[in-house]
Amino acid sequence: MSATPEAWIDGRRGAQLSVFDRGLHYGDGLFETIACLNGRPRLLERHLGRLAAGCARLALPAPPRALIEAEIATALKDTPRAVLKLIVTRGAAAVRGYAAAPEAGSTRILLRYPWAPEDAGEAEAGVRVRVAALRLGENPHLAGLKHLNRLEQVLARREWSDPAIAEALLYSASGALISGTMSNLFLVHGGVLATARLERCGVAGIMRGVVGGLACECGIDFQERRLTAEDLQHAEEIFLTNALTGIRAVREVPGRTLGIGPVTHRLQQALAPLLRGERGAPG
Repeated sequence: MSATPEAWIDGRRGAQLSVFDRGLHYGDGLFETIACLNGRPRLLERHLGRLAAGCARLALPAPPRALIEAEIATALKDTPRAVLKLIVTRGAAAVRGYAAAPEAGSTRILLRYPWAPEDAGEAEAGVRVRVAALRLGENPHLAGLKHLNRLEQVLARREWSDPAIAEALLYSASGALISGTMSNLFLVHGGVLATARLERCGVAGIMRGVVGGLACECGIDFQERRLTAEDLQHAEEIFLTNALTGIRAVREVPGRTLGIGPVTHRLQQALAPLLRGERGAPG
């Protein structure tokens, strides 16, 4: 496969995106980042389910699932390993302004990126994280959605350049601990696994949902609740999740060093067959 990213717009390879597209002007759209192994998209059912739910919340015309699946299959032909980014926008605006025309449709953008093998040592040894100065704004209308406006994450990522730091943790404007810039966050204290409620901000990650299901399968006490700085301070285990990397243990937060604890290790082992494509996601 070429090391150069490739693009399909509405199924046409190399087509040009209109400069009037509402995704460009307003961030009016959604996206999914999909890991693909052995020519197959991982967790595709969950990705397309989240996309459809997001389209419904934004009153954005959802592309037919069969059409998306066919375009993904075309993009993955003779491509054993890749990352796909699927973007759906409200399409090109015929007139200027925020209001969308009643007949507005949608535009599909499918990007294929090379995906180098992961560093197995990082998963085993854990990663270092910092705490971002930026605070996430709170908006229940957009909470949970993987919408196109990622400026908060862009600004948070500009806060550091040290390659030894893998991620930054983000608090909300009201002081709730929410996530990383590109990951969901899990804490373990007293054997109880917890992740942040996302009713005011944050992205409901695909791997976040998978790990929650695996925790239930494994008999691990699991909660979604408001997390705070105190929870971070007292956590015995911390790990991060996203659709590409699975579970990454955190070995160092500012002022503290942690090991990979038994809950994290157990969930990594339970997740491994799914990451290799040997089993499906928990129900």
